Amino acid sequence: MSAPITFTGVIPPVATPMLPDHSIDFASLERLVDYLISAGCSGLFALGSTGETAYLTDDQRVEVLRTIVATAEGRVPVIAGAIELTAARTAHLAQRLVEAGADAIVTTAPLYTLNSQSEIADHFRTIAAAIDAPLWAYDVPVRVHSKLGIDLLIQLGKEGVVHGVKDSSGDDVGFRRLLAANEAAGRPLQLLTGHEMVVDAMLLAGADGVVPGVANVEAEGYVRLFDAAARGDWDAARAEQERINRMFEIVFQPTGLSGDATGVGAFKAAMHARGLIDHATLAATVTPLDDETVQKVRGILAGMDLLPVATA
Repeated sequence: MSAPITFTGVIPPVATPMLPDHSIDFASLERLVDYLISAGCSGLFALGSTGETAYLTDDQRVEVLRTIVATAEGRVPVIAGAIELTAARTAHLAQRLVEAGADAIVTTAPLYTLNSQSEIADHFRTIAAAIDAPLWAYDVPVRVHSKLGIDLLIQLGKEGVVHGVKDSSGDDVGFRRLLAANEAAGRPLQLLTGHEMVVDAMLLAGADGVVPGVANVEAEGYVRLFDAAARGDWDAARAEQERINRMFEIVFQPTGLSGDATGVGAFKAAMHARGLIDHATLAATVTPLDDETVQKVRGILAGMDLLPVATA
């Protein structure tokens, strides 16, 4: 297997811009990738929840990744989500993504199947053995309905099966315990938080970085936050977190919609308002935000002087 790739700092889960007919808007995707890198992000997470990967075909996933990799031009590493029902299906998709240029693969526990923790461990072992790239674990129980145990993750880290964890559990106590267990085990894992409203606290606790969906809207703030934490300026880190949290209020404006429509819908409405993407289109079957909600999102951005996006 290839040498492990280090993912630390700000690694946003790249949104997938779409045209009004729900096909991929590759021009906007290229512009978004350039923006995220120029803003100082240290890596890119392709094909995650924010990227609406569940709504894409395998061929679309590969084309999205190829576009991200080609636009990045080696400036930052790219980790790609291979999220499927079982190990065999995941490994097949992961192999295609590695061939398309992914520097690492991240995957969840199996979907749909009812597995024990030992079976989930074998799921990761099977995928890792099938690919020539580092494998990461994506802990997102709200979507896969099973939590990756601390002992399981540390064991897979010690075995060299899993090189890191992207924690989107929302369980900050569990993440603190994982940080402590990882430290006690000699740090076999790189640990990234996806809990974007408490990044300052998680960095203070020892997280290696953050995967924030709202960085698609404005990435510079997270870069400033991480840099402040790296130099031990926790007052500056907290102040930046509080500013980001005011911006994060955009996700609380939609009401009565699904989780996918609410979160990604707010992100895309804000990205469109800032001129980062040409359309705020969501995946087919996902309910779009109404005009009143879009105006509320724009109002939050305007109140923070974020309209339109600043250009160099």
